[in-house]
Amino acid sequence: MPGYLDTYGVGEERRGRWIKRILFGGLAIAVVGTCAYLYFRTWSQEQTVKHFFAALENRDLQGAYKMWCPPENPCRYNPYDKFEQDWGPTTPYVHGAAAKVDNIDYCGEGVVFNISYPNAEPVVLWVERGTNIISFAPSDWERCPGRHWQFRRFFKSLFSS
Repeated sequence: MPGYLDTYGVGEERRGRWIKRILFGGLAIAVVGTCAYLYFRTWSQEQTVKHFFAALENRDLQGAYKMWCPPENPCRYNPYDKFEQDWGPTTPYVHGAAAKVDNIDYCGEGVVFNISYPNAEPVVLWVERGTNIISFAPSDWERCPGRHWQFRRFFKSLFSS
């Protein structure tokens, strides 16, 4: 026959375990959610840049130009012949498969991509977040202006050799 005090404190012990599970579960969800947000916040712009370089690799300059200057938002200062001078078959930038994204910076209105090519000058591209229109970043931008966190660089340094 069980004693009177044999079950004393069992309810508080069970409640304590549930509180720990809820706290650790909430913390895990917050960490995973934050990491997912930081990883996927530039996903659309990264895909746009990949499609742009794929179009260049396939020699589809018209398709690449539509990403640069879409028909619904024509470019006054960058006509097709200027685009062809910058990205056409006579330039080293036509080989989209050779392009390597060195750095991605998230700015308020867009995303800055630092692109390097073998045997060519690096290129800094700007992709607007709302429209995914690609253009050159301002000439004095190597990185996004102002102070900001470098999560991607930090995690790359942790997990790369």
